[in-house]
Amino acid sequence: MSETGTAKATFPLLPKGQRREKREEMHNVLLVYKQLSMQFDADGNFVPWPEDGEHVHVLSYDEKPGIQAIATTSPDLLPKPGNGTVLRDYEYRRLGTLSLLAGIDLQTGEAIPLIRESHNSADYIDFLKILDDKYPKGDKIRLVLDNLRVHTSEATRQYLATVPGRFEFVFTPKHGSWLNMVEGFFSKMTKQMLRGIRVKSKQELADRIYTYFDEVNADPVVFHWKYKMDDIDVSEEPHVETLLPA
Repeated sequence: MSETGTAKATFPLLPKGQRREKREEMHNVLLVYKQLSMQFDADGNFVPWPEDGEHVHVLSYDEKPGIQAIATTSPDLLPKPGNGTVLRDYEYRRLGTLSLLAGIDLQTGEAIPLIRESHNSADYIDFLKILDDKYPKGDKIRLVLDNLRVHTSEATRQYLATVPGRFEFVFTPKHGSWLNMVEGFFSKMTKQMLRGIRVKSKQELADRIYTYFDEVNADPVVFHWKYKMDDIDVSEEPHVETLLPA
């Protein structure tokens, strides 16, 4: 596969050989998105799978670690006549951090959260178990995600061996997190509810994050990828990993 301007522009600091490899990985992710787009009609409605066909649920997944629980040291001053802004003391108190593990169902728009103190292999496996319980048995669950070590750890592989054929993984290229659609969701979440948030405890922060997901899921929005899709041949089969022993 010859190198194109897309690869050079997307990964300009990498040697030519590595750019080619990253381009192939990017193409693989875009192929998943292109095939996914074929499952929607002209009005943007998801077309249900045929009863006798293979059912593959596609999710964009990532972690958002280090969400800070910050408390005020004195009450905010509410707006009053002549001053329409909330005034807040510049001093604050750090209560610790939380990690958000989240997936966006790219067929329904549903956002699936798990909040933990950490984001290690055990936490990631617990998230996979949530997905395993959520979707009908016999269906496949395909995750688009980065190649973080916990995603391919020995503990993760041991769990996957207990549910063979259930999960498939499509890894984004290194330095290619922008290809993962859940990143846009995280950005929107930061602007809408995390920026400037003050809480009295880490539990309050967790509760408010879960409430945000409940509100989003009350009227879910399906994410559609559009960039660099014209050259993708949907007759190709994407490369997926199962992380199972050969």
